[in-house]
Amino acid sequence: METTRGTDDAREPLPDDTPADRATDPDAPPKTGWRRWVMDTRPLRHRPFRRLWTSTTVTAVGSQLTAVAVPKQIYDITGSSAWVGYASFAGLLPLVVFALWGGVVADRMDRRTLMLVTNVGIAVTSLLFWAQSFAGLDSVPLLIVLLAAQQGFFGMNSPARNASIARLVPADELPAAGALQSTVAQTGMIVGPLLAGALIPVLGLPILYLADAIALCVTLWAVWRLPAMPPLKDLKDSGGGRSRAGWRDVVDGFRYITAHRVLLLSFLADIIAMVFGMPRALFPQLASHTYAPWGEGFALGLLFAAIPLGAVAGGLLSGTFSRARHHGLMVIVAVVAWGVAISGVGLSSSLWWAAAFLAVAGVADMVSMVFRGAILQSAATDDMRGRMQGVFTVVVAGGPRIADLLHGTAGSLLGPRTAVAAGGLLVAVAMLGLAVAVPDFRRYTA
Repeated sequence: METTRGTDDAREPLPDDTPADRATDPDAPPKTGWRRWVMDTRPLRHRPFRRLWTSTTVTAVGSQLTAVAVPKQIYDITGSSAWVGYASFAGLLPLVVFALWGGVVADRMDRRTLMLVTNVGIAVTSLLFWAQSFAGLDSVPLLIVLLAAQQGFFGMNSPARNASIARLVPADELPAAGALQSTVAQTGMIVGPLLAGALIPVLGLPILYLADAIALCVTLWAVWRLPAMPPLKDLKDSGGGRSRAGWRDVVDGFRYITAHRVLLLSFLADIIAMVFGMPRALFPQLASHTYAPWGEGFALGLLFAAIPLGAVAGGLLSGTFSRARHHGLMVIVAVVAWGVAISGVGLSSSLWWAAAFLAVAGVADMVSMVFRGAILQSAATDDMRGRMQGVFTVVVAGGPRIADLLHGTAGSLLGPRTAVAAGGLLVAVAMLGLAVAVPDFRRYTA
């Protein structure tokens, strides 16, 4: 029997600010010609989602300014890349802890309120980053504390933000909404570092922190204009009590995942792709040895930029896939394509072929993100969406960091190209094996 998406016991009507913001007309004629290929922008017709997307667009660039400024300042103070790594790890722990707890809180309170509170926290830490840099304190412990605090606020914010999407657009537009969100996030990963590199020599680090804080003010305004999003159970029974968020609820979230194989496999698909197939730890070695004839600096920049460039291209052409109903099959195809493309990188002696394969991998990653996100939004009930998005945040943040350790070790033992090619092949084989072992996942439709 074909597996279909989960449904909520109750569903809040979509916010209806204007008649143009209503759910998509099912009788509307399909797009034809070139319009079928370009990004599906139907979710932007819903004013609340448009506000959420606008805030994401602004902060996608602003957050990358801080992401560049913090390691740059730490390196300037210490002259040590090790300290840069220590600071990154110090930020991972609060991100993991508060993403899991924040997912529970997002299921217990108004998600708009939670986004407002956490965005204020992020903005305050950005202002403190600016203040310490402007004052010339040059304190690594202070920078690490501020980074940990900011990552904690981000961990709390992300589940609420992502879990809100299903309350702002119709179910059939969830893949398109995911493509819109992911595209601007990937664009920020390209534009933000380039802008930071241009501003640092001219204006200095303090301006980067200040620009991020100003961008967060736009985010606060956009979130303030969102509709209230209390738990749906409160909409059904406004007189009912609300339980306090605790770590027992986090455990309940993991039990929910294990009881719903489609959700579990959507997480496993990302873990397989990122842990076995994300080769970024080997980019410096590839740039300095394999692709040295093209110039080490140029090669390194191109390798790092290729995946997000491919992801943006995939997002801009997401009209080709965002209307697909077979979400499970799309995830399987995307992860296998990612693995094959990564193997191609390892087999490439030419920098340009390696960059091309990485760009293809970026397209595949975009497709995977879109449909894994749609599965999380549709297969989970509203009272669990926050916790599912919390786990999603942890998987997305933790997988590449584990990959850095594995690929760095394998690259030292086997050589970088062999490690990359083997990792990509392992991704493809593992994902195909998972698809064969669990047919419910490949049959999952929206």
